[in-house]
Formats: sequence, C-alpha cells, structure tokens
Amino acid sequence: MEHTPEPPQSIDEYIAAFSPEIAAVLQKVREAVRSAAPEAEERISYRMPAYFQDGVVVYFAAFRKHIGVYPPVSDEKLKIALEPFAGPKGNLQFPLAEAIPYALIRRVVKARLRENRQKRDARAKT
Repeated sequence: MEHTPEPPQSIDEYIAAFSPEIAAVLQKVREAVRSAAPEAEERISYRMPAYFQDGVVVYFAAFRKHIGVYPPVSDEKLKIALEPFAGPKGNLQFPLAEAIPYALIRRVVKARLRENRQKRDARAKT
C-alpha cells in the first residue's frame, strides 16, 4: 500500500514542497492574488492554496506542465482574455513553459470579488 503524504497545513508549506523554480512561480501567483484581494482569508482547501472573501475567490495549484486556477469567472470581457488559458470544466491553465500572466490573474481575482459581493448583496436583499 502506497503512503499518501500529509496535506500541507499552510500555503507556505504547499509552496515549499515544490522545486525552487516552481515555488518562485507559485509565490508570484500568491502575491498577485494577495495584491488584488488583500482582505481575503488565505487557507488550504482541497490540498490547494485557497482564498475566501464573501465565498470562494480562487484556488490555485501547480501541476506538471501548468498552474491551475479555479473557479471560473462569469465576466464576459474577461472570458475573452482568458480563452487561451481555458481548461476543462472552466478552470484556467497557465503553461509553465510560457510567461505567467500575473496581471490577468489579478483581473480574475478582482472579478471573483465582484461576483462574490453581488451574490452577498443579493442574499442580503431577500
């Protein structure tokens, strides 16, 4: 029987588990998310770095050939900019062989914050 490693307890621990090259990319993704959502709660969820503010903002994770960002956004203009990175099920895949578009990740986070605020405000009205 194969031993399953313990899930990371923090985002620092998650990032530290990768090679220095991947860890540097993950740290920059983290910084992009934090700059766009400085008040979001940072935690590990589903074994991935996750950010919450009025609900899920984003998750991100490193894979063999890409950085995945979840969940999808509903902003139509932003969806057009994200088309080259669209993965299955609406997630985003940023290839590690290419420059990671950190500004685009910040736009995704800001869009998710707007969506979460709109849902929160709609719930408050009912």
